[in-house]
Amino acid sequence: MARLLRPILIVLASLAGGVVLPAAEAGAHPMAPALLEIVETGAGTADVKWKTPANQVPGARMVPKLPAHCAANGEANERAAGTAVVRTWTVDCSKPLPGSDIEVHGIAASKADVVVRLALADGRVFNTVLTSDNAVFRVPEQARAVDVVRSYLELGFEHILTGADHLVFVLGLMLLVSTGRALVLTVTAFTVGHSITLSLAVLGVVAIPSAPVEALIALSILLVAVELARAPDRHRTVMRRFPWMMAFAFGLLHGFGFAGALSEVGLPANEIPLALLSFNLGIEAGQLTFCAVALALYGLVRSLGGGHELVRLSRSRVAAAYVIGTLASFWLIDRAIRVSVTGAGIL
Repeated sequence: MARLLRPILIVLASLAGGVVLPAAEAGAHPMAPALLEIVETGAGTADVKWKTPANQVPGARMVPKLPAHCAANGEANERAAGTAVVRTWTVDCSKPLPGSDIEVHGIAASKADVVVRLALADGRVFNTVLTSDNAVFRVPEQARAVDVVRSYLELGFEHILTGADHLVFVLGLMLLVSTGRALVLTVTAFTVGHSITLSLAVLGVVAIPSAPVEALIALSILLVAVELARAPDRHRTVMRRFPWMMAFAFGLLHGFGFAGALSEVGLPANEIPLALLSFNLGIEAGQLTFCAVALALYGLVRSLGGGHELVRLSRSRVAAAYVIGTLASFWLIDRAIRVSVTGAGIL
């Protein structure tokens, strides 16, 4: 299986300059989701919080648009909060919010989704995700569980597919194992690992600074690249003999990385288990989609080329290690510098 999959990385490497490397330069997760939170504090009044990532596409600007019957009461306050910018203000609304439209302009250009959280004074809470294809949220009369599931599924799915570092790690796992059964077991172990720490981090049970976590994630990818560069028939390392154990251990680490995006937007207070499960399932759906595309790409190229060129390329076993290792080294150096600048210590 590993020998058959290695050519996939060689094919993907040809696209790295236009797809993977731009993401690497932006830190692997270029655009975190924005947050628009509206909390009613009384009849006709509400507090608004607009949280956007400090790292945005040059020239792009997202602007929230509240219903026409809601007017700002005073100037907005602005402050920095980690890697985000937070603006807060109050509004007076002459009509109820249910049945009204809340939208955000500039989502497509900004390449960042927007999580909308609306808490009404009577206790009703609504959560949704606005995207470039669906930038308007019409406030319903009642919150539905299906809306929470859809929103957080979509958020998890897009998060994993825009995380080049996590995808490169999964690709490394695919190349490391030798059988289909081992592949299933290894990917499953990675899933279990990151699901555990994602849940613990988001629920506030465990807290680790994001800067050292991101650096350690890059280090985990580099270790996989080093293992791929070894001749598998010379020395059967623990990583080769028990790849699922390595995947589980590194999955625990990657889970803290996944938690970063979810912590930025939070979970609906009345639907925490459902939203957390949906976000996890969205990540897994994106991960499986990536694996399926990689396998399909290999099958397509092999069928078109008769397999002869791919067989020749597959003998260059270290090609995959160099591609993954180069990206991992870039991320590790970049993130280590950030750790030193922020003064965060690696635990």
